[in-house]
Amino acid sequence: MTAYAKTTMHSNMKKIVILSILALVISSCNEEKTDSSSQETERLNTIEGTWKMVYGEIRENDSLDIKDLTKTDFVKIINKDHFAFFNQNHNDGNGFYAGGGSYTLVGNKYTETLNYTSAEAIRGHSFPFTIEIKGDTLIQHGLEEVKEANIKRNILEKYIRVAYGQPG
Repeated sequence: MTAYAKTTMHSNMKKIVILSILALVISSCNEEKTDSSSQETERLNTIEGTWKMVYGEIRENDSLDIKDLTKTDFVKIINKDHFAFFNQNHNDGNGFYAGGGSYTLVGNKYTETLNYTSAEAIRGHSFPFTIEIKGDTLIQHGLEEVKEANIKRNILEKYIRVAYGQPG
């Protein structure tokens, strides 16, 4: 083999190695983008997060009560296995209430067990709901029933996800 052939072959091998490394780096960058976008999609499809109520209705007997959200904020925070909710009037502390506890989620069946509340009649009760998540919207509906407190009502609540870093 001539010196020229050896030099050309050595130069071609260097190019192949450099191109292989470059292809590997580019493909790993694309994988990271895919992973982070799939993590973002997974985060958006999970119930975990901070949610602000935008619509709430209670159907009890033959009446329908739609929650007036023009003067109050209702926020629900859900982590891996617990939830908490807060209702705060815009102008004063009147009408403030809160509660929380544990929950289970199996498919779209979401059950809250209210462990923390000032309303003793409903403390410790479990409330089964059906949920649906559409983009940044959580829809929750079901029957709230506590015979001891004479409560039997159907609820429908719609929440929007509070963006990270934004106030509730």
